[in-house]
Amino acid sequence: MLTLNHLVALLPLVIVAITAVAVMLGIAWRRHHGLTALASAAGLLLALLALPIASGAPDSPPLMRVDGLAIMASTLVLLSALVTVALSHHYLTGYIGPREEFYLLLLCAVTGALGLVASDHLATLFISLELLSMPLYGMLAYSFRAERSLEAGIKYLILSAAATAFLLFGMALLYARTGRLDLAGLVTVLATAPDTWMLAGAALLLAGLGFKLSVVPFHLWTPDVYQGGPAPATIFLATVSKLAVFAVLMRLVLEAPVFQSDRLATLITVLALLTMLGGNLLALFQSNLKRLLGYSSIAHFGYLLVAVVAGGSLGMETAGVYLVTYLATTLAAFGVVTQLSSPFQGEDAAGLHHYRGLFWRRPWLAAVMTVSFLSLAGIPLTAGFIGKFYVIAMGVADNRWWLVGGIVVGSAIGLFYYLRVMVTLYLPEPGMRRRDASNDWGSRIGGVTLLATAVVILILGIYPTPMIDWVVGLSAIR
Repeated sequence: MLTLNHLVALLPLVIVAITAVAVMLGIAWRRHHGLTALASAAGLLLALLALPIASGAPDSPPLMRVDGLAIMASTLVLLSALVTVALSHHYLTGYIGPREEFYLLLLCAVTGALGLVASDHLATLFISLELLSMPLYGMLAYSFRAERSLEAGIKYLILSAAATAFLLFGMALLYARTGRLDLAGLVTVLATAPDTWMLAGAALLLAGLGFKLSVVPFHLWTPDVYQGGPAPATIFLATVSKLAVFAVLMRLVLEAPVFQSDRLATLITVLALLTMLGGNLLALFQSNLKRLLGYSSIAHFGYLLVAVVAGGSLGMETAGVYLVTYLATTLAAFGVVTQLSSPFQGEDAAGLHHYRGLFWRRPWLAAVMTVSFLSLAGIPLTAGFIGKFYVIAMGVADNRWWLVGGIVVGSAIGLFYYLRVMVTLYLPEPGMRRRDASNDWGSRIGGVTLLATAVVILILGIYPTPMIDWVVGLSAIR
């Protein structure tokens, strides 16, 4: 039975769910884009402030666990969602058509993400994952007048359904072998040496989550969906969605012994190598910035799989640090795309020619883009260097030399296409028609948020100690 302590532990999730209901009722009563965005941001901020209260609850609710991993992931989910709301307001201003429903879909997806990162039962895992995924179909197809946006929504719908089928089949095999769906019960029954059915069920679970994380060879949907979806929806998909799914994967690996077997460790190692090298190699040939960032995100989650292979408290610490740096960098990079894009001008400003000479028109936007790409490349004095250093150090400490070699080779390949984009920003302006940000972009909430994110990337690269202490402190909470 639910008690008051259980509700306190679920307070952030409850606040976001209530905000979604309030926004829905507000839309039914009177449409107002600014007030809807403000209400959404206020609800997310209130949920963020409620996290310390939730972490102090003595008991976790049934089927869920509010531990250090859940608190860390929930914090990052809410922060990323807040930045997405700020950038969405600029993008949707003046949009001909319904604007307020985008925030409703976003809040519903955040509710699913908060439930997902705290799931301690396969039933809540599945329900939360679907609550996260279903609003994304609408968010990606939101610019319904654009053919590519509809294509992105349909592709994600079909392939997400395929991933769900893998996930459910894996759960069914584990249930057939153990008769349990809760992770604690699975751990108890699976403490013996895993048999073929258990390994098959775990492998199917990995395949289902691999679709959501764009792990090679389950990555084929990523570039098309990134390119076609509206920029704010793509930001949400690249940050909140992938973060929540990765948190679930970390929990499964840390809790269930079957995921720590030598066969599955070898499988994850191979997937990590294919993902980090495949993502970087495919990004070399891209002239579309959103597709390039899509392949780049594939490579970065290949690096993150090193933490999954190693596991343990050090693996969780490494994953936490890398996720913080990845999220800040991705939000900044896609934020610049959002500032230059508009749903009235056809597709988003994603071609590299749109960014040629950006420095001579919008120097601060070019600076933000430069900082974000330096961080993606792992250059010192940026947040990305700290994350990359942690992953390499962990690979060395765990004697995963193949993975360390893959990280080094992948980073060297990535440096080439990241520098290509950065050089484009400072070339002379082209004679062709260009896409540009509004003159007052820096004074709007989205522009201010974008500049603040770039500053955070630099601060974390120069002085990462508070971030590391925060991650280490939460990693110790069980």
